[in-house]
Amino acid sequence: MTDFEATRAMFHLPEGVIYLDGNSLGPLPRAATARMARTMQDEWGEMLITGWNRAGWMAQPRALGDRIGRLIGAEPGTVVLGDTLSVKVYQALAAALDMRPGRRVILSDSGNFPSDLYMAEGLIRALDRGLELRVVAPEEVADAITEEVAVTLLTEVDYRTGRLHDMADLTARAHAAGALTIWDLAHSAGALPVDVAGAGADFAVGCTYKYLNGGPGAPAFIHVAPRHADAAFPALSGWLGHDAPFDFEPAYRPGAGVERMRVGTPPVLAMAALDAALDVWDGVDMADLRARSIALSEIFIEGVEAACPMLTLASPRDPAIRGSQVSFRFAEGYAAMQALIARGVIGDFRAPDIMRFGLTPLYTGERDVRAAIRILTEVMQQRLWNDPACRARHAVT
Repeated sequence: MTDFEATRAMFHLPEGVIYLDGNSLGPLPRAATARMARTMQDEWGEMLITGWNRAGWMAQPRALGDRIGRLIGAEPGTVVLGDTLSVKVYQALAAALDMRPGRRVILSDSGNFPSDLYMAEGLIRALDRGLELRVVAPEEVADAITEEVAVTLLTEVDYRTGRLHDMADLTARAHAAGALTIWDLAHSAGALPVDVAGAGADFAVGCTYKYLNGGPGAPAFIHVAPRHADAAFPALSGWLGHDAPFDFEPAYRPGAGVERMRVGTPPVLAMAALDAALDVWDGVDMADLRARSIALSEIFIEGVEAACPMLTLASPRDPAIRGSQVSFRFAEGYAAMQALIARGVIGDFRAPDIMRFGLTPLYTGERDVRAAIRILTEVMQQRLWNDPACRARHAVT
């Protein structure tokens, strides 16, 4: 059994704060501070440029990729780290379209993260070959997978509501129609068990600053199924995706396997923090994590609905089709969230009316959840959100 008291002790959690926003940015792992200091002082400071070889910096994107791969059910050697999630979406989508040249439809859903859709729109304009981004409601995806579709571009867990797609079923449907699949795991990796290999996913991408706790701006990852690894051509043919980057050839030759999905110079300091964050997962069983996540979310939903009838549950009621977050709708949701934050309960808001709460068992317990319910009840029943200070919009919501 996973010892969640032990994992909680591995994080710096500010005194007086109940943190329910790990689905947006994970808290600081205590070991990350020393790990980054060691990388800066002993490696960058003492080794200088020789750190690329002596400290193994160049190999870190694959090494960390394998550590993430264990958490998403990927085969060893099929995940590589680097760049941002938007870049990885672009790479996967361009490669998938190239592998289905006779098809013109990219299928996504209205619950997808807008950035993924923006990247698809930009790629469509760049390729200028009559491609179409077709966006349907999440519950309509299965029926929309037709022989026109080249690739499905779906986020497994809806960033607003926490609605969970059935990866295995939708992947099987896509393959039966001759389409490829790209799964965005931004709200899945580290939140619930994922099995990209078992589901037959063609590509998967994700970020590491949410449930994986890699820190603000931590690098993203991409998984390419082994059957595609030497066929998927990287549209962003970066220097470090070359088969022999230090031969300095004038023309591009893609590297072997997932290595070709590397683009730019690895972010060494950010990788050091992520490496420390991934140490937390060494003793975590994902089935235990999922069971605890569901238990906490059920307590939260029951308590909030009993005390705050003005809030409407936006997340699926069935935990089997819900990720590790709970969302409620409220017309004054932004102001209500600001009132909560002012009282030490940190969640976040997504337009137009979603109040999001991440239930992250690595460091969140039942005591936190019940205290959050009590404070939320005070905010809602006493209309504490009806304060001009709570309505002032910040750049990040």
